[in-house]
Amino acid sequence: MAMDGLDEALARLRRGCVDLVSEEELRAKLSAAKPLRIKLGVDPTSPDLHLGHTVVLNKLRLFQDLGHTAVLIIGDFTAAVGDPSGRDSTRPTLTQTEIRVNAKTYQEQAFKVLDPARVELRFNSEWLDPYVRQGRLLEGLKSCTVGQLLAREDFQTRMKAQGPITMLELLYPVFQGYDSVAVRADVELGGNDQLFNLLFGRQMQKNSGQPPQCILTLPLLVGSDGRRKMSKSYGNHIALNDPARDMFGKVMRLSDELMTGYYELLTDEDLGAVRGMHPMEAKKRLAGLLTARYHGPEAAAAEREFFDKTFSQHKAPEEAPEFRVGPEELGLAWSVLLVKMGAAPSRKQAQRLIAQGAVRLSGEALKEDSAVSASLAPLDSATLKVGKHGFYRLTKA
Repeated sequence: MAMDGLDEALARLRRGCVDLVSEEELRAKLSAAKPLRIKLGVDPTSPDLHLGHTVVLNKLRLFQDLGHTAVLIIGDFTAAVGDPSGRDSTRPTLTQTEIRVNAKTYQEQAFKVLDPARVELRFNSEWLDPYVRQGRLLEGLKSCTVGQLLAREDFQTRMKAQGPITMLELLYPVFQGYDSVAVRADVELGGNDQLFNLLFGRQMQKNSGQPPQCILTLPLLVGSDGRRKMSKSYGNHIALNDPARDMFGKVMRLSDELMTGYYELLTDEDLGAVRGMHPMEAKKRLAGLLTARYHGPEAAAAEREFFDKTFSQHKAPEEAPEFRVGPEELGLAWSVLLVKMGAAPSRKQAQRLIAQGAVRLSGEALKEDSAVSASLAPLDSATLKVGKHGFYRLTKA
């Protein structure tokens, strides 16, 4: 690879990364005239992937685009052990049935990012089952010290809190490290919470007489709440299988402060140009880019149009349900009508929405929980917006 091309490739690979061990070694590996083996191991601990998972998948795809081999390891063996990284308690173990179901979903969704034609897909039970059963684990443990394993920050935190650490958790870095030996990885990718495990794999390769892998870690994507890492358990995730409308809408609800990080980790967009854009336009572009990637450009364009009409121009979508308001309904309070329409689960919640200015009639917020006739009587029809996404067409019977 020519020097200019090598520098450009390294700059793209460094984008957004936290740790690179080491840049000099990676430069030397990339300079060699052979495809590298880029390892990513994933434990199928849940059935769905979200945008947080794609941060490292995007980097693996970049290595593919540079001509290298993506070695995607499904941790069907290690998922039954439980990765202690970033955990303040022991991770619940999964059954083999759960692991198989989740693994199938992982593959399908990962291939929304990766080029499946250039993926070497492996399951680590292939080598870890015999590694344990044939006694090679015992031989490998001779070069691992208890001090090395207990030095990791997760375990130090738990020991200070007098929390339990299982023997399986102690062995987890050994199993993940042996993955690197088994596939002869040149580079391993992972989240920055995985650094200890990745370094352990590098050491195990040295112990096995292999050239040590380079390590590239990436930050954990902050979820839509702006505080914690993206996770389904926190309810702050944007799933790859979300419908296009949900995906576009969830991105539009991100804070302006989160946008630059999402652009950096999830797109190839020029960050200088993004910072020069109006925040609303930048957010619409981000929502469009991500929706187009997972649902196609036509769906992204349709959701942009829907958003502009619905939220920017305050127009009700064409599919908004119609509700006919007769003389009986005109005498009701708005909070009662909202419950009757199914727009609010209870009158108390409806009153709260009205007090928050979240109920709008033809673009104007209702000022109080007055009788429907007070504001609707002069109109033959009107658009009612309840909350962020509830739209109704009101017509007088």
